[in-house]
Amino acid sequence: MNRPGAPRTALAGLLLAGLVALAGGCDGAGVAAAGPAGQPAEAGLPEPPGGAWPFDFWVLALSWSPTHCGADGMAERDPQQCAGPRPYGFVVHGLWPQFERGFPRSCPARTSAPDRALTEAMLDIMPSRRLVAIQWERHGTCSGLAADGYFATTRAARDRVSIPPALQGPTDWQLMEAGAIEAAFIAANPGLDPAAIAVEARGSRLREVRICLGHDLAWRGCPQVDAGGEPAGRDLRIPPQRVARPPASSN
Repeated sequence: MNRPGAPRTALAGLLLAGLVALAGGCDGAGVAAAGPAGQPAEAGLPEPPGGAWPFDFWVLALSWSPTHCGADGMAERDPQQCAGPRPYGFVVHGLWPQFERGFPRSCPARTSAPDRALTEAMLDIMPSRRLVAIQWERHGTCSGLAADGYFATTRAARDRVSIPPALQGPTDWQLMEAGAIEAAFIAANPGLDPAAIAVEARGSRLREVRICLGHDLAWRGCPQVDAGGEPAGRDLRIPPQRVARPPASSN
């Protein structure tokens, strides 16, 4: 977290850490994929030609879908994510190449954009074809990887992170300090450095959690990203997930 919060922030963080420990801190595939503290999620990750990375580290941006979908008219503008049968919580906004200071964007593409099959394969964690296309154009092109390697790494990075139990499928509004949200993620992901995570807001609502990873997807501190997050003691409102809709009847 980017700076110490008030005493009640620390207390909230300790309480959440205890709840996470009791609950096992799991969210399905995230726990299975996560390796020992500070270690990469899996071996054999794609590398750029020659192994020379054109950036310093990755930022995995996890967007809180209920905040995104709560904007006026979003159900009409983004029906795939906001009006379908599946109620999303955290989704992958993107996996971003980052420098120690600043970041590249929209680099000259050396390989072709993701095809339809690759795009469709990403929709379980990036639930918008437009989002997949934009993230490739803005960030994937700067990764040094081909589209299939970039999105394979995106999936591996998502699998690296376990979502805290308190943020899995909430059905009621919550109020949490930014520092308590960070503490919950740290408790659910052993070895995650407090300097490797930042919480972002849209107005007074939780918008995004950003986590910094090395090229091998090991946790990694990122002072500039961390400093750009919300102050630890700031209260954030967390909208609940939508209620899942049953599949349409064929009768």
